[in-house]
Amino acid sequence: MTDDIKTAAMLAIGDELLSGRTKDKNIGHLADVLTLAGIDLKEVRIVGDEEDAIVEALNALRTRYDYVFTSGGIGPTHDDITADAVARAFGVPCTHDAEAMRLLGEMYARRNMEFSEARQRMARMPEGSRHIPNPVSTAPGFIIGNVYVMAGVPQVFQAMVDNVIATLPAGVRVLSQVIRCPYGEGDIGTALAAVQDAHPSTSIGSYPKFDGERFSTELVVRSRDKDALEAAAAAISTMIEKIAEQKQAIQAERGHPAEPV
Repeated sequence: MTDDIKTAAMLAIGDELLSGRTKDKNIGHLADVLTLAGIDLKEVRIVGDEEDAIVEALNALRTRYDYVFTSGGIGPTHDDITADAVARAFGVPCTHDAEAMRLLGEMYARRNMEFSEARQRMARMPEGSRHIPNPVSTAPGFIIGNVYVMAGVPQVFQAMVDNVIATLPAGVRVLSQVIRCPYGEGDIGTALAAVQDAHPSTSIGSYPKFDGERFSTELVVRSRDKDALEAAAAAISTMIEKIAEQKQAIQAERGHPAEPV
């Protein structure tokens, strides 16, 4: 099954993300969409508007994963350098794409607006790229190799992702089951590690909770194999029961009433 699992990374580009001026909304959206498509998002990087940093990150990610999705840096201003950086990473020229020029020219003509030199920058892309349609604001994203370059504006990014995801082969979806445990991670850590070791085809996540009085843990089992998922979930339930019994025995030895489970 592992040979059929596709992996992905995201490269979010923009000084505004690193300064905190803009709060990223695209990472979560892409993660949701890829999960539904059965594609594993394995890594996310955020880099500023620096060409060397973009090239370095992109070359690292595109050789490691099946797909790389980028956001940001394909607008009309001087700091929108993603197209140039991607072209450099692939060793090809960055030029004004004829079809993108036509689409944008017609759009600005309809709006009685000048198709200025700055706006024409949005038609630049690495030579040999294919378009990602943009139903929101016309300026297309582009695909080159296994890299999908999209806008940073969330509404536009999401529209582009919708167009891209429909072209990718769907993988086997990851199934998940949530088990609420009334004990903190300190109580369950060793036993939970043993459960994980015994069920290697699953991934077990541990998420601590605190209600102001007591710690508890939310355990999430994930797997593409339904039987493996159910077996791990059953093992966790048994683990929780055993911990409860141990705690009750300790309390009884000390002459205290048992804690509620």
